[in-house]
Amino acid sequence: MRFPLDWSHLYHNTAVPTAAGACGEILRVLHHAIDGLANGRESNVVEHVLITGASGKLGQMTVKDLVEHGYEVHAADRVRPREPYVEGVRAIETDLLDLGQVAGAMAGCDAVIHLGAIPNPNGHADEVVFCNNTGATFAVLQAASLLGVKRAAIASSVSAYGTAWAPNPLYFRYAPVDEAHPLMNHDVYGLSKEVDERTAEMFCRRNGMSIAALRFHWIGTREEQIDHSRRIREQLRLSGEARAIWGYVDIRDAARACRLAIEMGRERPFGFAPLNIMAADTLVDQPTKDLLRTYVPDLEIRSPIHGTQSGFDISAAKRVIGWEPQYSWRNEE
Repeated sequence: MRFPLDWSHLYHNTAVPTAAGACGEILRVLHHAIDGLANGRESNVVEHVLITGASGKLGQMTVKDLVEHGYEVHAADRVRPREPYVEGVRAIETDLLDLGQVAGAMAGCDAVIHLGAIPNPNGHADEVVFCNNTGATFAVLQAASLLGVKRAAIASSVSAYGTAWAPNPLYFRYAPVDEAHPLMNHDVYGLSKEVDERTAEMFCRRNGMSIAALRFHWIGTREEQIDHSRRIREQLRLSGEARAIWGYVDIRDAARACRLAIEMGRERPFGFAPLNIMAADTLVDQPTKDLLRTYVPDLEIRSPIHGTQSGFDISAAKRVIGWEPQYSWRNEE
C-alpha cells in the first residue's frame, strides 16, 4: 500500500537527513497508514517494495523480477547500476547506515528486501565488514518497524554456518545440512550474518514482523555456474576442497526467493524464518554421498542423498514460502 506523501527532501542529494529529523515524518506516515486502513484504501493498490543493494548483482535481478510481477520498486544503493533500471523504478541514493535516509527511501513501501552488504570478509578491515553489515541490517529493520512495514526478506548466507571463510579447514557436522545446523563462525563476515539473523529475530518478536533470512549459497548465472563448476572440480582434485559441499543457486531462483518471502509474509505471516536457498543439485558430477564419505569422513549422513543431489536440506523454504529451485547448470535454457 502506498500513501501519497512527498519525502523527497529526505533523500535529495543536497541534504543529508538525520535520524532525528525523520521522526516527525515517520509519525506522519503512520498517521496516514492508520487512516488509509480505516478507509479501505489498501484494496486494488499496487504494492511498493524497497530493495537495498539494488545495484548489485542479485539486487538488479530482484528489481527485474519484481517489476515483471507488477510491483513498484524503490531501488536503494550508494552507487548507480552499470545498466539503467527498467522504466518506472525509483532509484534512490542511500547510505544504509543512516536511519533517516533509509526511512526516506522506505516511505510508502509495503515490504523491504534487504540485500545491501559487503559480500565477503576480504578487501575491508574486519571492523568495517562487521559494522557495515550489522549496522545496515539494523537500520533497515528499525526503519521498517517505525514505518509499520511488517514484511521483509534479508540476505543471509551459507557463510553463516561458519565453514566457508574459516582460516583453517572447518566442515559441516552432518548432511543434509538443515537450518538447525550449528553456526560455527571464525570470521567476521559469517559472524555479521549470524548477528543479522538475531537482529531480525528480535524485530519479529518485538513488532510481529515476518522476516525470512535467506541463506544463499554461491549465486551465479548459468554461464557462471558452468565456469565455477570447472574450478570446483579442479579444487576438489588438487586439495579435496569440501567446506561448501559444492553448492550454488541460480540467480533467478535467488531473486524469486526474495519475492516469495514478502508475498508469503502477506498471505500467511510466519515470523522469523532462516531458510536455505540452494539449487537441488551440486556443481560436480560424482555422487554427493560418495564425495562426502571421501572428503569429509567424519560427517554424519542423516538421510539418503541420491546421485548429485545437494548436500543441503531445502525443504523449509518450500514449506514456509513456497520456494523450490527451478534451474540447474546441467539443463539447457
